[in-house]
Order: sequence, then structure tokens, then C-alpha cells
Amino acid sequence: MESNVQPLVLHYTEMDSPIGILTLCASDKGLCHIEFGSFADKADYLRKWADRYYPGAGYISADKPLVLAVAQLGDYFAGTRRSFDLALDFRGTEFQRKVWGALLDIPYGAVVSYKSIAESIGQPKAVRAVGGANNKNPLPIIVPCHRVIGSGGALVGYGGGLSIKESLLSLERRNYDSTLT
Repeated sequence: MESNVQPLVLHYTEMDSPIGILTLCASDKGLCHIEFGSFADKADYLRKWADRYYPGAGYISADKPLVLAVAQLGDYFAGTRRSFDLALDFRGTEFQRKVWGALLDIPYGAVVSYKSIAESIGQPKAVRAVGGANNKNPLPIIVPCHRVIGSGGALVGYGGGLSIKESLLSLERRNYDSTLT
């Protein structure tokens, strides 16, 4: 008996940005992952990630499903976009998704502490767990974990490295006073 079930495909594309090459991945439901670096450099990690959240999925290089995400990220880096309007396909634990949802509420150009995120989700003692969820954020930049800093104001931890976190925060500070909405 033949199965009519099509194997799940994750589409990916790469884009150049001021912080280096980004690999963007999308499921049929929306943008699901952004990785710092080329697909070739991150292939092993991306396959392990897909095995966990999209069992049996394969990757196909395809620009078309990701054209809107590439355009919006390009606008963000150009300083003409402050928020994103994209379909997102979050995969993670319930707690992680709750933290990532709270990150989406951090305004452009603002920074908040891990503690304030923990408080905003009703779990004020979960500061370390919030840090762990930030570390697992599959959609950096779109879900602005770079806007979360230590309670003393220090830049701490970022999947892309602290220099990229500082670059993103500097970009937002430079463009914060513009008249964009």
C-alpha cells in the first residue's frame, strides 16, 4: 500500500547582512529558524535541530518561500523597519514559547533584563530558565532576544556572540529617533 503522505520539507536560503551571512529556514507554516552563518557551516546543527522538531524533514534550498523574510530583515538592517510581519512556526517547550512571546513585546530600541522577562510571564524566580529559553531562541533578530541584558546593564550571552548583540543594539539606537512607526 502506497502512502500519499509527502515528506516534510524545510526550505532555506542565505542572505548577506551587516552581521554576516544568515541562514533562514521555513516550514510550510512559516519562518522557523535563523542561524548565524552559512548553511554549509551550520548544516550538522540544523539537521539535528530539524530531527528534534520536524522528524523526517529534509532541507531544500529555495529563495521563494523566504523572500518576504529576507526583504523584512534587509529593511531592518537598513534601519527602515522596527517590527516584523511574518508567519512564524515556533518549535519548543511551552515555557520557551511563553518567553519568546514576551520577547516579541520588547519595543524596538529598548532593553530589558532577564528578570523583567521572568516577571512578565508570571514566573519571577525563573530568571535562569529565561536565559536558557533565550539561548534556544530559533528566530534571533525577529524574536529580539538581543534586547535582553543582565540586571546590571551588562551585555551577557548571545547565540551569535556578544559582538553581534552589540551591533544589533547599536543599529537600533542609531535608528530609534527616526520618525518610523
